[in-house]
Amino acid sequence: MASATGIPEGTSNSGRGEDEPLLGRAGDASQQEDQGLQFNFFIGTAVIAQVGIWVLTATIWASVFASPLMLFSAHPLLNSAGILLTTQAILLLQPTHTPKQKKQGTNIHATLNMTAILSLIAALVVIEYNKIAHNGPHFQSSHAILGLITYILFFLQAIIGIAQYYTPGVFGSVENAKKIYKYHRMSGYVILLMSFITIAAATQTGFNVGVLHIQLWAVIVASVITLIGVLPRIKKQKLGL
Repeated sequence: MASATGIPEGTSNSGRGEDEPLLGRAGDASQQEDQGLQFNFFIGTAVIAQVGIWVLTATIWASVFASPLMLFSAHPLLNSAGILLTTQAILLLQPTHTPKQKKQGTNIHATLNMTAILSLIAALVVIEYNKIAHNGPHFQSSHAILGLITYILFFLQAIIGIAQYYTPGVFGSVENAKKIYKYHRMSGYVILLMSFITIAAATQTGFNVGVLHIQLWAVIVASVITLIGVLPRIKKQKLGL
């Protein structure tokens, strides 16, 4: 039986299933009954993901603050903050498996992601205002095109995620809303990957080459480390595998 939010009643602590990560043994990346949500940020390979995403964020912020500050500076700062928050939202929710954990985790997951979306919107506003103010070309570089696609995917992901969990009636019923949960999860990982690719593309822009000097290799290494920490914690059953 499902609750109004689409979370099944009863427990889901049956050894394999939702306790089985993509890599590793059942329970390796699961939140324990007596653990608070805060431990989810470090369970299993999450520590590796934390190292990667914080190094990536620190690399971007250090390059920005080491350069002359201007309105444009807010663009990489806000974008990287958004990606950092999104990564934390994923790490928080991955280990949950009981109805109580899922409900608490989803509420905080949504809060983190909405904060990330606001940060990304602000970053988009900054770059668009900067382009208009300087009569700059729009969406010509690979970074700009990838960035636009990633922004759109983020916004769609947020809208669908909120609707399927908080207003499942939009999909006709709770059961219908639950049917797309796995696609929401899959797309979340794709969007995270797209974000890293977009950041990598940003290192090839004229502004970065001439001013910020963020190194492509540094972005790739930090991104790969983050994914090494995130992907093994994926629960097979949650993706319908």
